[in-house]
Amino acid sequence: MRWLELLVAGIFTYEVTQSTVLVALVTVARSLPMLFIGTIAGVIGEALNRKRLLVTQLFVMAVTSAVLCTLAFSAEIRVWHIAVRRRMIGEVVMPDQVGPAVAFDSLTNSFARVLGPLAGGAAYQTLGLGGAYLLSAALYLAAGLSVIGLDFRQEARRLRFGRIAIDIAEAAAVARANAAILAVVLVSIIMNMFAFSYSALIAPIGLDVYRVSPILVGALAAAEPLGAIAVGIPLSTGRLRLSGRGALLRGSLLFLVGLAVMALSPWYWLAFVMLLIGGLGTAAFSNMQTTLILTEAPPATRSRVMGIVTMCIGTGPVGVMMIGILSGQVGPPVAILIMAGVGLCGLSLVWRELIKVRPND
Repeated sequence: MRWLELLVAGIFTYEVTQSTVLVALVTVARSLPMLFIGTIAGVIGEALNRKRLLVTQLFVMAVTSAVLCTLAFSAEIRVWHIAVRRRMIGEVVMPDQVGPAVAFDSLTNSFARVLGPLAGGAAYQTLGLGGAYLLSAALYLAAGLSVIGLDFRQEARRLRFGRIAIDIAEAAAVARANAAILAVVLVSIIMNMFAFSYSALIAPIGLDVYRVSPILVGALAAAEPLGAIAVGIPLSTGRLRLSGRGALLRGSLLFLVGLAVMALSPWYWLAFVMLLIGGLGTAAFSNMQTTLILTEAPPATRSRVMGIVTMCIGTGPVGVMMIGILSGQVGPPVAILIMAGVGLCGLSLVWRELIKVRPND
């Protein structure tokens, strides 16, 4: 539903305002809380029942989508209206199954990233904005009901608000001391700020540059996760295994290169193919991003370290604002090319520093 909503919100905002900056602002509004409260959420998720937190989150999102649906059907919706889960994997599977379990979770996310934009484009084109948010509310509700039946237990831990800053500092110390976790932190910032920010311009580039229908805009948004599925299936079945920071770095490199070539493409189908190829890299990145945390972080600090990674993911809105402003000045393709180029430079610096620590990884 996240991917459905991001697409239809982007299409609606661009059709109403013709502003790529406002499209970027709508995307930022959804992701900004991760930047500011991601680390705090990690501390809370270590103390409170994670299943209840997840169910509450899904039901709140269902209500939010229902409100937007009502506003859209009543023609009262405006652009400003639109403006903890993976930690549980390490507790419901055996330690030697963490890799395939994370890969399966990433695979379901990739399927959602394919179906979400396609469903969003089709729903927006046939049912309008209200129909898209009606579908969103229904599926958020279904997700919440499915989680209620999960047999989940966790070790009780008291939440002490006075220790939140200390708990976050302890997690940061763990991240600095472990080269694999440090790689996850740094590469997550690079990928979310300079790579994944391209998704904010999918609607403008599809509608204005390639001049295709909303359904084909949805297909373009689905290209990268389709590539991720091709790798995710053998990863989740155990036929393909990735390990170490090298897989994280090489996967990120492949996506950034594919993104840069896509930005240079004058043809829709070539752009689609390049994002498809880049998706092979994002599968490796997303799989190792979580697997390295679950396998390298001590269990006592795992949620807090995941909170730091969540904060890194939350830097995405900064990249979205940057790419939105750039797009307003030089156009969507050049903006994506510049961001991908900066991401490649950053990745090369991280790679060089990590090789100094452990050259054979």
